[in-house]
Amino acid sequence: MAENENGTEKSEEPTSKRLEKARQEGQVPRSKELATMVILVGAAISVFIFGPMVGRSLQTIFKSAFSLPRELLMNTGSMSRELIEITQEITIALAPFMLVMLAASIYGNIALGGWNFSSKSLTPKLSKLNPIKGLKNMVSVKSLVELVKAIAKTLVVGLVAYFVMLWDMPVLLGMGAEDISVSMHNAMETLAWTFLLLSLSLIIIAAIDVPFQSYQHRKELRMTKQEVKEEFRDTEGKPEVKQKIRQTQFDMAMKRMLDAVPEADVVITNPTHYAVALRYDSKRDQAPIVVAKGVDHMAMKIREIARARKIEQIECPPLTRAVYYSTELGREVPSQLYLAIAQILAYVFQLKRYRKGQAKRPGRLPDFDIPDNLRRDA
Repeated sequence: MAENENGTEKSEEPTSKRLEKARQEGQVPRSKELATMVILVGAAISVFIFGPMVGRSLQTIFKSAFSLPRELLMNTGSMSRELIEITQEITIALAPFMLVMLAASIYGNIALGGWNFSSKSLTPKLSKLNPIKGLKNMVSVKSLVELVKAIAKTLVVGLVAYFVMLWDMPVLLGMGAEDISVSMHNAMETLAWTFLLLSLSLIIIAAIDVPFQSYQHRKELRMTKQEVKEEFRDTEGKPEVKQKIRQTQFDMAMKRMLDAVPEADVVITNPTHYAVALRYDSKRDQAPIVVAKGVDHMAMKIREIARARKIEQIECPPLTRAVYYSTELGREVPSQLYLAIAQILAYVFQLKRYRKGQAKRPGRLPDFDIPDNLRRDA
């Protein structure tokens, strides 16, 4: 198990926040073996794809360069133009190969860990100049793995080269008896295949190095149990702060609710413990809406606002408790309570007309039938 500087065991896997922080600091897994393999294989494949075209271009350039007329050789201005033209032709001939190499070098380095740029990784670190730490790194497990990889690369490439030479030995021995052009063609083809096979042999090393680098990266970022707890506390916030935030949010919600009480048409009460403010606007509401509700102190505040705004308050304990427990703020009352609420609203509207001298005094409200599933005992 990894340990931090004070000897505490780092037994916990790195969290997503720790991984993201490490990435911002430029700490991402990289595999030099993967990058080398991709570049060499890309170069070998490019030789097969663009080799004939480059060869023909170079042959044309050489013929043109070594068969110049005498008058051009004696004219410095003409020689300068010839040099510029030859340089342009060589650049155009080699451009596809160089572009493939550029793409391979970029992809090989970002294939593991992805694209990442961090200015922090460019900042000089004096700790890297510590000779004691340098000696410690020389005898670390990572250094041992690098040594094993170097030996493995030598053995694998050497072994592949040995078998390739055995395979190509008849061709190589027969080149002496061939025509020079045929011999050169066979030699170039043999070199190209040898280069490709030797490059492909590095896939074995890269296949081992990639998972090791990923494992080593996560191992270096492991955390102690205390670090995980501290990160969780920093992320989630301290309990007292969270409680303060919740209290503030609750107070804001209650204020918004009390601000909506003046919209109500009636407030039904328990009469002292519960209060529910109801609104019904036929133009925008399909059913009565609960705009505010509360118990004890909040119920008293709702009644005070209703009294100040001259909103009717109706004592109806069973119905008040049923609406309070069955309906959320801003929601319609259950359909099973439509009739009871409609009777209360009709009573309130008639009472308002009576006070204006436009109707008779309304009679007494009936006892409402509350369904058993909505009934709440006092």
